[in-house]
Amino acid sequence: MTKRLISILLVLILIIGLVACGGQETSNDEQEVEENKEEVIEEKEEKSEENWKIGIMTGTVVQNEEEYRAAQKVLDKYGEEHVKLMTYPAKFMDEQETTISNVVSMASDPDVKALIFVQAIPGASAAIEKAREINPELLVIAGVPGEDPKMISDKADIVFALDELAMGTTIPEQAKKQGATKLVHYSFPRHMSYALLSARRDLMKEHCEEIGLEFIGASAPDPTGDAGVSGAQQFILEDVPRMIEKHGKDIAFFSTNCSMQVPLIKATLEAGGIYPQPCCPSPYHGFPSALGIEIPEDKKGDIAYVAGEIDKKIDEKGGDGRFSTWPVPCNMMFIEAGAEYAVDWIKGDITEKIDVEAIKEKFKAYANTDVEESIDVKIRTLEEGGQKYDNYFLVLLDFLNF
Repeated sequence: MTKRLISILLVLILIIGLVACGGQETSNDEQEVEENKEEVIEEKEEKSEENWKIGIMTGTVVQNEEEYRAAQKVLDKYGEEHVKLMTYPAKFMDEQETTISNVVSMASDPDVKALIFVQAIPGASAAIEKAREINPELLVIAGVPGEDPKMISDKADIVFALDELAMGTTIPEQAKKQGATKLVHYSFPRHMSYALLSARRDLMKEHCEEIGLEFIGASAPDPTGDAGVSGAQQFILEDVPRMIEKHGKDIAFFSTNCSMQVPLIKATLEAGGIYPQPCCPSPYHGFPSALGIEIPEDKKGDIAYVAGEIDKKIDEKGGDGRFSTWPVPCNMMFIEAGAEYAVDWIKGDITEKIDVEAIKEKFKAYANTDVEESIDVKIRTLEEGGQKYDNYFLVLLDFLNF
């Protein structure tokens, strides 16, 4: 009986040992599975971080070479694995469906986390809305909007525009710093029918009186009129020397029209006047053509090179200290600095879609690249008709003096 009991106990001990061993194996297997799961999750997260992309929509080289070159620089920096470029059609007013289709094409790539749209032409809001149907979490930056502020600010996360109205004070102040006692404002009735341009003219006139400049409102031919662009340009070439002969060399000139900038720079430099900035402040606007600067293919988009060549030409003709513009084209800055902002947001270094301080930092870093003087960047939100738009930023840069 005793022997039998001992045998039974031995069998039970053996069974318990086997079960315990089996249980340990199961526990080890489960632990291994959990570890594998964690590794897979980590790999997926790492892969997701690596596979981000930014979509950039600009005009073509023919429409605005500066914007296209800026987008190309972003592509060169981050590579095709991280940047997708597309352009909107030349006749964008008539082909809005094409713009929408192109934006949808970019948003359809699951790796595209941000979209930069410069210029945000008419049709941009509809395109962004369609893109959000595919990817609601998309970060959208819209620069140089061509649509109503309420419309575009409702669709984009961030909107960038030039602070045109503020130029009504900055241009007279810059002209005075350059030694001007008078300021000529060239325009024509069609432009003065635009609320923003006429408001800026009125503000400019008012501020000239406040700081002791004589404001001269001069009427020029409309380039879309009978005389055409060539007629308007010829008028500027002839009128600037007349103005300087009558009022002296300490007179500054400003025109509201793009096609007048080249003759205005030429005539002002030849006659010894003052030119505070083009209508669209940028080293590229008017200066290279007016000064006969040929930009090599490998230097296109190189702002520091272009600014340096402008400085040489103006100095050669005795215009030192009497010509200026903004240090960078804002359209290019909106793309390149916007891309840096988007990358930081995708990587989690910027945690909110709208981070005003981060925006300022990106703009300042871009504006102060390869310049000797420190360039200030001012940003304010748009307020229009009692409505404040917290994501609509108006940008104003300090001047680059030649």
